[in-house]
Amino acid sequence: MQKLYLLKRVVRLAAIHIVLFTLAFFLTLIPSTIAKQSESADDRIQTIQSLTPQQLLEQGEVLYQAGRFTEAVTVLQQAVRISQKSGDRITQATALTNLSLVFKQLGSWQEASQAIDTSLSLLGWKDNQKLTVNNRKTDLLEILAQTLDIQGELQLSRGQADVSLKTWQQAEQIWKRIGNNTGVTRDRINQAQALRVSGFYSRSLDVLNEVSQQLKTQPDSLEKVTALRSLGNAQQQFGDLEQSSKNLKLSLEIAQRLKLPLEISLAEFSLGNTARGLNDTKSSIIHYENAAKVAPTPLTKVQAQINQLSLLVENQQIAEAKTLEPTIQSQLPSLPTNQAGIYARINFARNLLKIGNKKDIAEILASSVQQAKTIGDERAQSYALGSLGEVYEQNRQWQEAQDLTQQALFVAQKINASDIAYRWEWQLGRLLKAQENIQGAIAAYDTAVATLESLRSDLVAVNREVQFNFRDSVEPIYRQSVELLLQEGKPDLDKARKRIEALQLAELDNFFREACLSNQFVVLDKVVDRDNPNTAIFYPILLDNHLEVILKLPNQPLMRRTSVVNLQEVEQAVTKMRQTIVEPDALKKFQAVSQQLYDWLIKPVESELKNSKVNTLVFIPDGLLRNLPMSALYDGALYLVQKYAVAISPGLQLFSPKPLAEEKLNALAGGLSQPPEHEKFAPLPNVKVELKLIQQLGVSKTTLLDETFKSTILGKTINTQPFRVIHLATHGQFSSKAKDTFILAADKRIYVGELDRLLKSREQKRTEPVELLVLSACETAAGDNRAALGLAGVALRAGARSTLASLWQIGDNSTALFIDEFYRQLITGKTTAESLRLAQLKLLSGSEYSRPLYWAPYVLVGNWL
Repeated sequence: MQKLYLLKRVVRLAAIHIVLFTLAFFLTLIPSTIAKQSESADDRIQTIQSLTPQQLLEQGEVLYQAGRFTEAVTVLQQAVRISQKSGDRITQATALTNLSLVFKQLGSWQEASQAIDTSLSLLGWKDNQKLTVNNRKTDLLEILAQTLDIQGELQLSRGQADVSLKTWQQAEQIWKRIGNNTGVTRDRINQAQALRVSGFYSRSLDVLNEVSQQLKTQPDSLEKVTALRSLGNAQQQFGDLEQSSKNLKLSLEIAQRLKLPLEISLAEFSLGNTARGLNDTKSSIIHYENAAKVAPTPLTKVQAQINQLSLLVENQQIAEAKTLEPTIQSQLPSLPTNQAGIYARINFARNLLKIGNKKDIAEILASSVQQAKTIGDERAQSYALGSLGEVYEQNRQWQEAQDLTQQALFVAQKINASDIAYRWEWQLGRLLKAQENIQGAIAAYDTAVATLESLRSDLVAVNREVQFNFRDSVEPIYRQSVELLLQEGKPDLDKARKRIEALQLAELDNFFREACLSNQFVVLDKVVDRDNPNTAIFYPILLDNHLEVILKLPNQPLMRRTSVVNLQEVEQAVTKMRQTIVEPDALKKFQAVSQQLYDWLIKPVESELKNSKVNTLVFIPDGLLRNLPMSALYDGALYLVQKYAVAISPGLQLFSPKPLAEEKLNALAGGLSQPPEHEKFAPLPNVKVELKLIQQLGVSKTTLLDETFKSTILGKTINTQPFRVIHLATHGQFSSKAKDTFILAADKRIYVGELDRLLKSREQKRTEPVELLVLSACETAAGDNRAALGLAGVALRAGARSTLASLWQIGDNSTALFIDEFYRQLITGKTTAESLRLAQLKLLSGSEYSRPLYWAPYVLVGNWL
């Protein structure tokens, strides 16, 4: 058989389409190993009528590598027609597989899927069939495996993660059958991505760790270099940055030994991205510079320099950025007129928006629009048009900006590119607002939010850079939308608070980098109106120039109060309150700033609260307000806890509310009085006292203390009986990053993903949820303004109805006293929120622990009944 040509593709993590192209435009496109100068392609292109199918396949590969996708479609379709007429099913299948890849690059998903399905049918493959390929030739099996690889990519791109997992598992078996270890490794990494998108975080990491071990035994080769880089990029995507760095460095070392300049450049580039994720700006810049220095092509060199430029701009190093700008600009003419070259130009122009001449930027983007039209790349065309619209927006040329934005949106919608359409819907909303078309702006924002919701699972599965840009590219859409909604004559308050809740859910998705699974929830309003008429619900909303409070009182319509204060003032007050609350001699300073926050949040509705006779306040805190100990808000004479029980809810719905005190309490209590030597945590001698006090109160208890408080033992013990309370007295940390949110066991740190798995493993044997999870001695990460997001994440993922934890670590003695009083009240039938309040008042009323430092950090998340 003559040689068949399957398009060469980078051996990489099969990331969903949003990764490959949204990042290419808004952030950075990882340089492609197949990028070649389009000029060299012209020399190899012949008239297609005179070519054989095999020559057409080769021609299609040349055009694909040159980024000339429309021409590649024509050539490959000709190969399909000729091979179909001659009855050469294998060549026809190969041409269709290649055609599918080209359609995928063009964003033509339906055509790509049809081509790959037809190819597999020609190869004799049917969905869900068992592997019966023993007698097939190796070259045929290789084509089949590669075709299945591409089908898996298409399936994942379209949100079919579970289907793509099965496809890659089938492909892996074929690669194993023909002894192709590189194919096996690639499919294992792809499977990890599919598991990750499906929410099986631990399983995906297990697969990656297994791949890492397998690669160690393989000899140095180009394949090993590429596989290690793929693995490092995958780990970077999952947030495992330290391990990512190790594997990328190993890839670099082997590439250097084998003297592979392109692979060296790509490894340096990826190391730059990982260092950037670790906030190591200096190392990141060094890696980008190294990548540019050894890059064998102008394109890979410029891409590394553009990443360096974006990092400098991001860190406000404008002088250094302006020094690098002309170096990049001088190389633009040498870039190929292909997809990667166009994205590089667009990316450069977008970085210049903050530092460059608008005229130069407009010229670069206008040229990119024409180049994208020339090669038939509608995604790139949409990016360039939308970016050009943003230039006109910044120049306050509203109509021109609107025309370009609508063109960009039309193209994105035409190719069903929702992952970029929401950007232009948002941009259109801003432009309509600037022209005082409020109704039109609201409609545009509504559409943008709806598009974001449809992309929810995709957005949280993308490369780590998207996580860093969540606050820049996702969060503002929700906040600006709410601000518009509240500008209406009769604002829809329910819609406004639901939109903020959608943002909070997106934040939690972003925290875990996966769509959070839901339990059976009940809307809070129903709980208040029907079951708990002594509770009020607060929805504070942080906007740029004012603080909105939407209040739900029992059996009353929503009400709204506005405090005219800008976001920076609120954030400064919250930060100052958190700082002064732990300072020994700053009580008056603390009370002053606490009173200021009280005046913004509570005072506007003080009389309504009093008249309604409520005794419990449930807050759904927004943004930085999550870090605020609400019970310590001060009215000038009393703290809020002296008037009300206080609880926190992550959203507008509550997991199956049920009073805790209806049945006798039984608890699984774990504690660590002496942390492992390698951990830099102080001993907690009173943990033993704390656990003993709980037992003395009559709470039935199973105890895991010190050497028995191990993750393995905890997992097994949880399943022994239906514990209603799980009490963990050990060091822990809440952070805005899941990888830094953990509790400490004797054998290891139990991170939030694993804690979730441990606590929910009981669901396989028991249907009863954990009623109350208590985490004493934990704290929020120092210097992390959004650290309490980790607490909300733990509360949500633990599957417990309520979670009691501390925002900062307090004295060992006062903790034991607090815990004793909390359980003492709980077993008498008090609600969880009231038990918390009375325990706090016990400390507040004494002389030794009366300062807010001791009693204020305790917060109740979830069910307050």
